Parts: sequence; structure tokens; C-alpha cells
Amino acid sequence: MSESRSSVLQGSARLARRRRRSHRRTLIALCALLLILCVSVIIELRQSAVRIQHVVVYGANQSFAAIALEAMQGNYFGIIPRDSTFFFSASDIRTDIMKAYPDIAAVALFRNGFTGLSIKIDERIPVARWCGAPPVSPGSFATSTPLGDCYLFDANGFVYATSSPKTPQPINSFVVYELPASAGEPIGSTLPNASEFPAAFDFARKLDTFGSPAISVVFNGDEVDDYLASGTSIMYVLGDEQNAFAALSSAQSDFNLADGSVDYVDLRFDGKIYLKKTQSSK
Repeated sequence: MSESRSSVLQGSARLARRRRRSHRRTLIALCALLLILCVSVIIELRQSAVRIQHVVVYGANQSFAAIALEAMQGNYFGIIPRDSTFFFSASDIRTDIMKAYPDIAAVALFRNGFTGLSIKIDERIPVARWCGAPPVSPGSFATSTPLGDCYLFDANGFVYATSSPKTPQPINSFVVYELPASAGEPIGSTLPNASEFPAAFDFARKLDTFGSPAISVVFNGDEVDDYLASGTSIMYVLGDEQNAFAALSSAQSDFNLADGSVDYVDLRFDGKIYLKKTQSSK
């Protein structure tokens, strides 16, 4: 009995050893196969047939192509080419182009086969000119020629370029004044009251219906002063444009905003309108 049991145990041990050897051989074979596949894939990825070799830019500065090619230089982990048509970093290309050209709003990338890349650029649309902090002298607002440097900003309040006679004309003709968000370089910053601009600018445009267009929109904390071409200023609380315009409309028969006879109209107090006429009109 004991010899038979011993034989069974020895047979089981031999079978277990064979199975372990078989498992090791299988594992080694799988690892070798995986290594071969990885090497094969890397070799294929490094072939020129699947790497970006030329970049086409539609309707924009052709130097964007050089920026894109520069962003694709080198390798990932020293192995996979960064210009691989399967692994090129679109986000890096967008970031580099928009960093070099802040007037770019969006960059779209499209593959052209396995070796080409197309770039389409959307430029920012200037909403108005921002001319920095409000001037010390209130009289400076009542002029179409701003003092100091002015900059273009888009619908999000992003300052992206210096204003000059050669730059595109903004959607709004009036000039915006407000303290910058920081003391650093204006270009690349976002204006503090950007989220309030749509309603504030709509209010400023509506003032044209009273006979004189707004030429300056001045943000002073939570208050806004709109200066008209006639010399009149309209004061109201930021964010309360609807009520301010309703109050101004209800009382328009009591004054003339187009002939310079009014110094200012104060709409900052609910249900009340304070008005001051110029000396010459008294």
C-alpha cells in the first residue's frame, strides 16, 4: 500500500513539474511574441510613410506650418516619433500657435492622408478698444481720440493686440476704460468685467436712440459712466442696465441728450433720476 501511494505521489510531482515547465515555456513564448510585436510596431511607426512631412495652412500666415513642425520634433520616451500621424499632439500645436499669435481664437487640425496635416485658423473678432485705466480728468472721456495706448479685445474680454490704424475696426466704435486685472503685460490678459460686457455694451449702443452715440464706456468698480458725443455722461449701476434704460426712456421728454445741454444723468438710485444741466443751458 505504502509503495503504491509513494508511486502515485511521485507521479503527481512529475506531472506538476511538467505543467510548470509548460507554463514557463508558454509565458516565455508569449513575452517573446509581445516583444516582437512591440518592436515591429515601433519600427512601423518610425517609417516615413506614417509621419507628418508637410503642413498646409488655409487662408492664414504660412509661418504657422513651421510652428506645427517644430512642435512635432523629437520622440515620446525616446522611441515613438512626435510627428507620427497617429500620435502627434494636436494640443501642443494649438498651444504653440496661439501663444505666438494671441489674435488667433481657434486652431483646427486635419490629417491629409498619413503624411500631411492641414491647419485652419479662426481669428479673434475685435469687440471694442480698451484704453486702460480711466483718465484722471473726466474731460478726457468726451473725445473720440483716446489718450495713451489702446488694445483690442474679443467677446470674452481677452486682450490680444495693440490697436492701430492698420488693425481691424472693432464692432463697437466706443472706447472702453477700466483698471486692468493686473499690472503685467496687457496682451494675453482678460478684462475684469468681461462677463458684464454684453449687457453694458448693449446699453451703450441703445443710447444712440437719444440722438448722440456713446464714445466712451467707463467701468468704475460696480458703476458705469457712458460718455456721449454731445458731452453728456450717463451713470448707472453695473448689471442694472434694463432698469436704467427704462428710467431714462420714461423721462426723455424732460431733457435733450443730443445738444450738449445736459452735463450728466445719474441713474444709480432705484426709481430716481438726478440730472445736471450745463451752465450754458441754464
